[in-house]
Amino acid sequence: MTDDPAKVIAGDMVDEEAAQAASDLDDRRGRLVRGWIVPSIVGTALLMSSLNSSSVTTALPAMARDLAVEPLRLNIVITAYLLALVVFLPVSGWLADRFGAKQILMTAILLFAVASAACGLAQTLPQLIAARLVQGCAGAMIAPVGRLILLRSTPRHELVGALSALTMPSQFGPLAGPLLGGAVVSFLSWHWIFYLNLPVALAAILLVRAFVPDVPARAVTPIDWRGILLTGGGMGALIYALDNLMRDDVPAGLLTACLVAATMCLALYWRHACGRSDAVVDLTLFRVRSFRAAVVGGAFFRLIPGATPFLLAMLLQVAFGMSAFQAGLMTFMTAVGSLMMKAVAPPILRRLGFRRVLLVNGAVTAAIFMAYALFTPATPHGLIMLALAVGGFFRALQFTSTSGLAFADMTDAQMGRATTSSAMVQQLVQSVSTALAAAVLYVLMTARGVDALDAATVAPSFAIVGALSLVSLLWFVRLPDDAGSSMTGGTR
Repeated sequence: MTDDPAKVIAGDMVDEEAAQAASDLDDRRGRLVRGWIVPSIVGTALLMSSLNSSSVTTALPAMARDLAVEPLRLNIVITAYLLALVVFLPVSGWLADRFGAKQILMTAILLFAVASAACGLAQTLPQLIAARLVQGCAGAMIAPVGRLILLRSTPRHELVGALSALTMPSQFGPLAGPLLGGAVVSFLSWHWIFYLNLPVALAAILLVRAFVPDVPARAVTPIDWRGILLTGGGMGALIYALDNLMRDDVPAGLLTACLVAATMCLALYWRHACGRSDAVVDLTLFRVRSFRAAVVGGAFFRLIPGATPFLLAMLLQVAFGMSAFQAGLMTFMTAVGSLMMKAVAPPILRRLGFRRVLLVNGAVTAAIFMAYALFTPATPHGLIMLALAVGGFFRALQFTSTSGLAFADMTDAQMGRATTSSAMVQQLVQSVSTALAAAVLYVLMTARGVDALDAATVAPSFAIVGALSLVSLLWFVRLPDDAGSSMTGGTR
């Protein structure tokens, strides 16, 4: 007996609707995994390294007592990590391409955890320095490799949302680190700053293995050893000199030699890499207007987030006389404002476009930062916290926008080298911004003829650094109106 044709058609329609509903559900699940779950998992690893780096500073006096060394010598604990980080950064993208990004990320997290345990178990200063060097090597791989996984596994029109989740740790860690470090040292011991990384690393490895997509290895050119030596040596020497520029116990001759060596290494690398797409840091990427604007212009903007923890500590603790814990709680409001930005960045960029957001928001961010110069000891704490939260929101939006624009016009083959190049510039700017802030304070103290920091000396530094960040607008204004539209799904 033949079925009723009408019933057959109706049944087919029901099946098609069910299949479409299932497809829509799978698509929503995929967007959730790509836009929130994977970035949050990778961000956990980034948060582990950024929190650890920033919280160590608070623990230096306690470390000095336990290790029976002068507190000033403990600066090498920070410098050793930074040096290992910048020396190993150039090779991170090549390793991810050669062995697979997911595998390298899991290895880096495991190595960071092992080095953290070694830091906590260290009984002497040389042992601690050696462990910090290994920790820096691992930290050099986590951020660029994690970003590379997102870039290669997420559709371009979803990248802004994914990157906004990924950039939170870089905003959150430096601000929350001193608060965490102060609490750990006060209630436990400095060793736990490192031990706390172990459960976080274990969770991150398990989550990466379960949820993060496998980005397979790909054919790579032979590793550029000469380029690695030149860039690593040049960046290492430069950051060492900048990190110790304002210290009286480091000989001026040594700092001068480091600056000369850095200049020579980077000049030789420029000559070595010009016109070569196989160089470890591909200078040809800077011919792409969007990448150049995001990385070079963005470097001037990043003076603000780089200087913020240092200047706020000087203002709130030294000038206003707050305790480290009180100042940490107030500074943490900047991180709260940053977290609030995550959900609104994609629609803002879709509606306004990268160029308009970078120009307007860059000016707003600088203006808010310069307004911190108006804080006085009599300013209500609630007003300071509100201003810090608002500043954190706009700063995070600018950070997300520059991070997304950098990769808008990169091909899949260029992603590895692009992540390496941008990570190196970010690390350099972070060191430069802290040294710049310290130099500005020194000049202001000299100009006023005072020997100690006070509110009248620290406050103008916010206006100076904020004004310098406006230089970034010179790069953003040259962008076309539709810059980065492939990442927002817009047509601007």
